[in-house]
Amino acid sequence: MKRNRWIWAALLILLGVAIMDRGVQEGWWNGFGERDSSTTEGKDSSLAAMAAAEGTPKPGAAVPSFSLSGMDGNEYKVGGKRDKVLLLNFWASWCGPCKDEAPDLVALAGKYKDSLDIYAVNVTQYDNLEDAEKFVKDYGLTFPVLMDRGEEVFQGFGGRAFPTNVLVDREGIIRDVILGTLPSKDLEAKLKQIMES
Repeated sequence: MKRNRWIWAALLILLGVAIMDRGVQEGWWNGFGERDSSTTEGKDSSLAAMAAAEGTPKPGAAVPSFSLSGMDGNEYKVGGKRDKVLLLNFWASWCGPCKDEAPDLVALAGKYKDSLDIYAVNVTQYDNLEDAEKFVKDYGLTFPVLMDRGEEVFQGFGGRAFPTNVLVDREGIIRDVILGTLPSKDLEAKLKQIMES
């Protein structure tokens, strides 16, 4: 009888690990829990090592070209040289850290409107249009909101967590890939460094 308990306990642990792993891979696990900036401070948020291992675009590489429709009906293209630095923000409306980060992005968009473009890329495969539209309205997003309906663009950038922020310089080169959130001052510092270079 004791042997069966141990077998069941081991199976439950393995099932829990498998569910967590799947959640991290698909990004939905990252929506659980509260934002704790202390867990991101002091850690290297760059995906360089992971990107190299998975063939994901990494800092120093050209940003992959893509085109997506925005909620406003316009078509937005990414790839090649740009007039402004670009922050690509991959998000979903149910993502807690995305909600925490949204006011910071709105503030950055207003403060650096002459030198920074922000494209909020809703990964609609993991979301729905009504919730995404409500998110945009509730948080007053003032920048273009692109719809990645099939998740192709998100997967092209490694597609591991929400939010994912990709910082692209004026030459169209990826300067940083950030999984999860950073404290606002740290994200702003990274952007300022790119804008001033």
